[in-house]
Amino acid sequence: MSGGNSSVSGDHLSGTFNRLGVGRSPAWRGQQARRQIRTVPEGGCGTADKSPGEVGCEEEGKPSKQGATLPREQRESIRLSLVKRKKDFKHMEKVNGRWINVLEGLELHTGVFSAVEQRRIVDCIYDFQDKGRKGMLRERTYSEPRKWMRGKGRVTIQFGCCYNYAVDKHGNPPGIIRDEEVDPIPPLLKLMIKRMVAWHVLPPTCIPNSCIVNIYDEDDCIPPHIDHHDFVRPFCTVSFLSECGILFGTELKVLGPGEFSGSSAIPLPVGSVLILNGNAADVAKHCVPAVPSKRISITFRKMDDSKLPYKFSTDPDLQNLQPLWYPPKAVPVQQNQDQSSSIPAAHNLEIHKHQNNQNPDVHRVHSNPIESTIDSPFKIHGDDFPPLGSGSSARPNRTTRSFRQ
Repeated sequence: MSGGNSSVSGDHLSGTFNRLGVGRSPAWRGQQARRQIRTVPEGGCGTADKSPGEVGCEEEGKPSKQGATLPREQRESIRLSLVKRKKDFKHMEKVNGRWINVLEGLELHTGVFSAVEQRRIVDCIYDFQDKGRKGMLRERTYSEPRKWMRGKGRVTIQFGCCYNYAVDKHGNPPGIIRDEEVDPIPPLLKLMIKRMVAWHVLPPTCIPNSCIVNIYDEDDCIPPHIDHHDFVRPFCTVSFLSECGILFGTELKVLGPGEFSGSSAIPLPVGSVLILNGNAADVAKHCVPAVPSKRISITFRKMDDSKLPYKFSTDPDLQNLQPLWYPPKAVPVQQNQDQSSSIPAAHNLEIHKHQNNQNPDVHRVHSNPIESTIDSPFKIHGDDFPPLGSGSSARPNRTTRSFRQ
């Protein structure tokens, strides 16, 4: 992220990570992704066989002896503890005569989805792209405009609601079109929502009920904008396939087709989750300059209750989700010299709980331990990310097929 007021061009922001074949057809990329997943050996980190609490998933194919002997709940708690979170973004700009941090409310979470999980999600998106091209999705679910100039023609797939970016041919203004139906959120993407709520990425008070998938080819972009207030805050974007940069600022300049400049640039690593809230969502605009290689993003948002589509029905799989309880950490306690024994661990835990209650910056914890969190979508499934077509929900005791068929 840049400080000060220097302009940053999007052409210098993005790294190039392209493991699934830039320029290849969606069917080819999907086949390659499935082939890579099937080659994960026994005892490896493939989510077809392991809990998301498994450790060592950064290096695929290397078994984790520790992970193989730990209970599923403990593996998940380890994965949860390894998530990295950045919440101290800061960039001061003058707005209405006073200086404010326009990045207040911005968060970046990494380590939420393993490399194997990311590929399964990408494979799922390519399957939907194939279905959209074959006319197998509802009319407004899939959109693939003609690429008539640089930066134009980004593929979008909408689930949960139909959102209008501009006035359409029927005269509908930008925003949610309430009398239009699109396909519901698919099971795999619902598991992503459950993961993000369980792992303290999204708050349980703002569970998404819609999402939009953006499939970028080289040079595709998203111009400067502020997300429509038909969607409540916060909302989030998950990045796949390649790293790119996102620009923030109250005044983002259009330099040319797909080329923008702004005062604050933030890299979005592969697999990262960017949370937008507060000033970062409502004061600063944001944009994605023309990407140098293939990219996929999924933006999850909760619709304002007054803007729900007329035929919208609440998804029972996304109700009453709660974050997991953070494992307690030992709190060092300074003892008096005349004490001959250490303070019991139970008392140490009570001190830890008290300190959490006194510190508003510490995540809220629940009174029940991880073993009691029956709402966790990953506690009871042998296959954490079931393949597309395995069912419409992620309910307990559902049997899912392995990717090693």
